[in-house]
Amino acid sequence: MLLGNDDWWRDAVVYQVYPRSFADANGDGTGDLQGVRGRLDYLARLGVDAIWLSPFYTSPLADGGYDVADYRDVDPRFGTLADFDALVAEAHGKGIRVIVDLVPNHSSDQHPWFQAGLRDRYIFRDQPNDWESIFGGPAWTQVEDGQWYLHLFAPEQPDLNWDHPEVRAEFRDILRFWLERGVDGFRVDVAHGMIKAAGLPDVGAKDGPQAEMLGDEQVPYFDQDGVHDIYREWRPILDSYPGGRMAVAEAWVSSPERLARYIGPDELHQAFNFEFMMADFHAKSFRTVIEKSLAEAELVGAPTTWVLSNHDKPRHVTRHGSLARARAATLLMLALPGSAYLYNGEELGLPEVLDLPDELRQDPAFLRRGESRDGCRVPVPWTAEPGCGWRDPWLPIPPEWTELSAEAQEDDPGSTLNLYRAALSLRRRHPALGGGTLSWLDSPEDVLAVERDPGLVVVLNTGERPVPPGVAGEVLLSSGPLAADGSIPPDTAVWIQRSGSATIDS
Repeated sequence: MLLGNDDWWRDAVVYQVYPRSFADANGDGTGDLQGVRGRLDYLARLGVDAIWLSPFYTSPLADGGYDVADYRDVDPRFGTLADFDALVAEAHGKGIRVIVDLVPNHSSDQHPWFQAGLRDRYIFRDQPNDWESIFGGPAWTQVEDGQWYLHLFAPEQPDLNWDHPEVRAEFRDILRFWLERGVDGFRVDVAHGMIKAAGLPDVGAKDGPQAEMLGDEQVPYFDQDGVHDIYREWRPILDSYPGGRMAVAEAWVSSPERLARYIGPDELHQAFNFEFMMADFHAKSFRTVIEKSLAEAELVGAPTTWVLSNHDKPRHVTRHGSLARARAATLLMLALPGSAYLYNGEELGLPEVLDLPDELRQDPAFLRRGESRDGCRVPVPWTAEPGCGWRDPWLPIPPEWTELSAEAQEDDPGSTLNLYRAALSLRRRHPALGGGTLSWLDSPEDVLAVERDPGLVVVLNTGERPVPPGVAGEVLLSSGPLAADGSIPPDTAVWIQRSGSATIDS
């Protein structure tokens, strides 16, 4: 177990591994835990502090593993508990911590409780209300005796009844089970779920899908006050283990004040900052989100998280419109105070795969409402040969990805892979990066300029013309080539060490 820095998560770089798509050790077309273990040297060289494993538990994969049939075992597709233990031990040996996904809002309909008809552990009623599934359509499915059960996601994912003491006790034991195996933390899926409003009231008339009801509105199945009682039960368990065990919330809520309630010494350690991921590629948009996010962090007394891509949203190469913009946004993100979460393959500059055949898509959101997350889940390309190191992968890898493979980028000093390596190395060594604060520098409307004390200046040009850097100093890193006169081209970010300021650590 890694010891010595209980606050490691405050400025960590965490790499999300989607196990099914990361690395395949046995050649069956599905990534597995042995595949992850075989790439630990790659991750150590990349420079990440921790990996977050998306679900690898026993599951029929109706929703990519977020439909859990057994919370205490590894699905045979991904390996065994022995494989997991070996992965954790080897990761710790390389200085990499391990976070696992926890899915407490719902189980699989193949979970023993549901199969045994223990309906009091779920949410059943005689008649459905007007609640909608996040994946589209009604959130209720009828069983043979005429009753209906709630599923805020796919029908194969019945919502658990967190008013039942056995459900609460079960998840406390699940936490301990994985903590005993050495995990360093949990990413809590749908952390704003679990508790539903008393009486399950109708949402009522509204415009658009209920899932899009944000702003000042709340739906009666998300962000209910009672959810915080659960986290106050969990925090003492996390704190009872050495080494800084932590939990980060996936919580979509209506205001910074409500998000702040999830974070604190008696609840969770962090919550994901999704607004940065959804910002437009423009200086004003980035600044607005950064200022808001830092204000929220100050409100809760904990550093914020920064995310550009994950398993649920289109990759930021495609979202921002080009690889150049994605690289520039990455340098901005990695220079901001707080922790950063990377998604597997973004260090290779992978775009979203938009042209997957419909018959190969497996996302239940596509099956119910036509919106697919499969395009960001295409397996990671490793080799420059046809197949990119995979044999018959579960989703097809575009042939042109051979040029984006880790092997193809390894020896190219200008590759996106080596840009990430350089940025993460500097982030670890530079005293201005990681935690702390930032200050804004005067800049044109299309330029974002911030300073991290001591003496690191980050300049991002989102305009259409080259701009001078605005400060004197040494360029430590650039997302793309600079002009001959040192000016910063469009869609480019630079890290500059101010003249006369402190030097970086060796």
